[in-house]
Amino acid sequence: MEFKDLQIIPPILKAVTEEGYREPSPIQAQAIPPALSGRDVLGCAQTGTGKTAAFALPMIQLLSVKRQKKPNSIGALVLTPTRELAIQIEESFRTYGKYTKLTYAVIFGGVSQVPQVNQLRRGVDVLIATPGRLLDLINQGIVSLKDVGIFVLDEADRMLDMGFIRDVKKIIALLPKERQTLFFSATMPPEIADMAESILRNPAKVAVTPVSSTVDIISQQLYKVDKGNKIHLLTELLRNEAARSALVFTRTKHGADKVARSLAKKNITALAIHGDKAQSARQAALTRFKAGDVQVLIATDIAARGIDIDELSHVFNFDLPEPPETYVHRIGRTGRAGLGGVAISFCCIDEMKKLRDIEKLIGRKIEEMPNRTYPMEIFEPSPPKAPPPPRKVKTQTGETTRPRQPKARRRP
Repeated sequence: MEFKDLQIIPPILKAVTEEGYREPSPIQAQAIPPALSGRDVLGCAQTGTGKTAAFALPMIQLLSVKRQKKPNSIGALVLTPTRELAIQIEESFRTYGKYTKLTYAVIFGGVSQVPQVNQLRRGVDVLIATPGRLLDLINQGIVSLKDVGIFVLDEADRMLDMGFIRDVKKIIALLPKERQTLFFSATMPPEIADMAESILRNPAKVAVTPVSSTVDIISQQLYKVDKGNKIHLLTELLRNEAARSALVFTRTKHGADKVARSLAKKNITALAIHGDKAQSARQAALTRFKAGDVQVLIATDIAARGIDIDELSHVFNFDLPEPPETYVHRIGRTGRAGLGGVAISFCCIDEMKKLRDIEKLIGRKIEEMPNRTYPMEIFEPSPPKAPPPPRKVKTQTGETTRPRQPKARRRP
């Protein structure tokens, strides 16, 4: 089957062809026909399966045929959990709809709302939004959902994981009763299944299981290396020509910055993204990385949420994650749409338990690679950190010793 067999109109087909796509992915082949017919769709598919095009293409077609844009109106709404993902979805809409006259806008928190508000007041055909900023603008009286004819809830299970479900339910309550709903989630925990049942009307159910599991399609490699030598080993491996685009995971924001600085000193183009970086800086780093101007992106797990990068050749676990499920999520970023990739993990003596937990989860031993340049030489775990010594403070009655209060740990 080819895209032309899905009854897609010529302007969209031309844009898709220019992107080099001829055959739809399984989720696209299953979801596009019922969506084009106006039916609700319940899709179970992970990021990387072509899910965005599965809802974007029929939406562009339906809106370009029927939609009459009015000031301060929104024709379709896509709700997604993270600003990075929202930006990427808008880019996809602009790419697939570039030969139509539709307009698009994306709104998210962490930046000034003024440019977003100015764009919304002109009216948009498709609005891509994160829940918090959308509710904020609704409460200010700036956004009205009364004209929304198509609603997409993307990554519903991640909405639940990130604590957005209450906001999502508030938004759904403001939508017109007569609308088309496209609901996508990688998993279907009970609360998500209940929500789907409550808002969908006789949906077409489409589910795509991965071509192969993550652990089957990705080459997984392990290097046992002392903590202090990780950066040297990373530099050596990145200089291998095969590592043309690499995503490096660190445990902390401080660690991400440190790795980025060290690589830059060794003339390897690298940028860090994490929660302390301004949204504009994070997006600029991601754009440069996707364009090939930067070879290495260093990220914490939280900052990497929602990042979807095609043709990522390598994932490096500079620090092993905890819990072990995070390992599977990390390395899966180089196995998009059934494609293979290379996942390389570093393990120092203090991380051996994390390694055992990961191998137990995936049901196999990760292949240990020879490490002749920086072999592990420390085989005794680091002693637990001693509590800080008490400090002396002066009171009205004299000098008193009080225990130090430990600093609150910030999330990476």
